[in-house]
Amino acid sequence: QLQLVESGGGSVQAGGSLRLSCAVSGFTDNRYHSAWFRQVPGKEREGVAYINVGAGTTYVADSVKGRFTISQDNAKNTVYLQMNGLRPEDTAVYYCAAVSALKASNWVFNSRNYAYWGQGTQVTVSP
Repeated sequence: QLQLVESGGGSVQAGGSLRLSCAVSGFTDNRYHSAWFRQVPGKEREGVAYINVGAGTTYVADSVKGRFTISQDNAKNTVYLQMNGLRPEDTAVYYCAAVSALKASNWVFNSRNYAYWGQGTQVTVSP
């Protein structure tokens, strides 16, 4: 059974850093796609970073470019989101998502393209 388990959320002051982890289990190989989304109450889920685990290619949203980095550790079956220079507007529940395949026409930050989701982890950034 495929499962995603996030960890690493917490509370920091503006300018601080956090690293989120997403432990992935259940895929038969390391050729899948994963992304980090975030959501605040009353707003749609927003994609922030994407990785093609098989190819190693990544993409980050403009809102976090230069501050957030997505990476993978295949030996640990884990996807990371390193968040530096955190701002109060980064406060949200962060979710890890995964899917075995994406069509070339699929937008990587369309949440409906992902079949599997973690439980979410809260990130709070104070001024």
